[in-house]
Amino acid sequence: MRLFVDVYRLDWDYAWELTTGTFAYTNHTLLEEALEKWSVDLMTRLLPRHMQIINEINRRFLRQVANKFPGDIDRMQRMSLVTEGHYPQVRMAYLAIVASHSVNGVAKLHTDLLKSQLVRDFNEMYPGRFNSKTNGISQRRWIFQCNPELTSLISEKIGTDWMSTLTELTNLRPFADDKAFRDRWRVIKTAKKEALAAIIDKELGIKVDPNSLFDVQIKRIHEYKRQLMNILNVIALYIRLKRNPSADFVPRTVIFGGKAAPGYVMAKLVIKLIGAVAEVVNNDPEIDDKLKVVFLPDYRVSLAEKIIPASDLSEQISTAGKEASGTGNMKLALNGSLTIGTLDGANIEMLEDIGEENMFIFGLKVEEIQAMKAAGYNPREEANKSPVLMEVLKLIDSGHFCFEKPDLFEPILHNLLDGGDPFMVVADFDAYAECQDEVAEVYKDQDEWARRAILNVAGIGYFSSDRTIQEYADEIWDVKPLPIEEDRVDWGDKISEKKYGDLKPRD
Repeated sequence: MRLFVDVYRLDWDYAWELTTGTFAYTNHTLLEEALEKWSVDLMTRLLPRHMQIINEINRRFLRQVANKFPGDIDRMQRMSLVTEGHYPQVRMAYLAIVASHSVNGVAKLHTDLLKSQLVRDFNEMYPGRFNSKTNGISQRRWIFQCNPELTSLISEKIGTDWMSTLTELTNLRPFADDKAFRDRWRVIKTAKKEALAAIIDKELGIKVDPNSLFDVQIKRIHEYKRQLMNILNVIALYIRLKRNPSADFVPRTVIFGGKAAPGYVMAKLVIKLIGAVAEVVNNDPEIDDKLKVVFLPDYRVSLAEKIIPASDLSEQISTAGKEASGTGNMKLALNGSLTIGTLDGANIEMLEDIGEENMFIFGLKVEEIQAMKAAGYNPREEANKSPVLMEVLKLIDSGHFCFEKPDLFEPILHNLLDGGDPFMVVADFDAYAECQDEVAEVYKDQDEWARRAILNVAGIGYFSSDRTIQEYADEIWDVKPLPIEEDRVDWGDKISEKKYGDLKPRD
């Protein structure tokens, strides 16, 4: 708007038409903390002309709101692009909605929650502007590159068309009932697990059993993603083993990876708890190799390429209504990992394509969480109903995992029991623990586990970024693809020397 109005001297209405026709806004989060608000004072000092333009956009927008909803002052205050009060702020997400011709979420549930809750007023103001574009992943990286052995096995059976049209993976379904194919599938998975075990040994000096269940949660460390619930269940398993070391127990290696924001104290405390539990569990001779806890440092794409093909179980356990979509859930499923998860983000759409019988679903739904909170959710009362959880929390409280500072994890306990349990860890814990027991039972039958793994891969084809990008191109941008010259790139690992000279394919 500044360029059009000040530099090119266009009139406001035409400049605004060009601007809104140019921009589309993809929202990636429902979390209030990530919907940025910028200080009016700061913007006025640093970008005075921009602030003038924002104020004018807001003035004209509120006039439209008033015309559509006459006399609704509360609505105008809720929708204003600039907050009132002593420290006014610019609501950047609101500005993005108003300045765009299209607004989309990145999964069906996410978009529904945007329209019905987070920005409901704007959906009522602009009916038809909101739409959903479910995220996807690139099969080029997340199976071709990181799991060439599995790529070759699949291509041997169904051809190579799936490499460019991922939905062709549905042709893999009949092979889930082929025992010889399942056996070859398991050989590849075991080799990947052995390779990851070697990395864990080299990086951390922890020896893990490749035959154990590799239970993986790799993602940003955040309370809503509930790494805390995962490690609480690990402690519950530890208590069970301590009580009866000779009990029938499916060996499990629980692998974490991820980073926390620099100032996110609670997330960093969860990392500390994971490390403290790992130190105790991994060095307890009574536990032996039945339970191991691993936190791989410096989580990054190159490390994910090693972890994902080796994973047996994919942890997608966010509080329902908090995860916009997720893509780790897709990457892990594409490599034959079974999902344990809540009905959140893209998990819901994955369930439709993969089948509920091939995933492990647990926990409260969005509407159930809302009802519990509306009724006056009391996490301490809820925790008292769970003997297993209370024993876990008491063990943490005793200082068992940090003798030198027994109260180190008190903020976590307070948050769960007296701080409102905002991410419903207490409420979902028993259902999660029971679901994990079901996971262990299924894992005992390796042939059945392989069958379900194959069906996960066969059902994940919709979640390609190729499909996502095509939807953006067709439904938002109205753009057509440009043909690529055939001599520019030879498909596979050959690069045309005529076009690229000395450039070599990556190892």
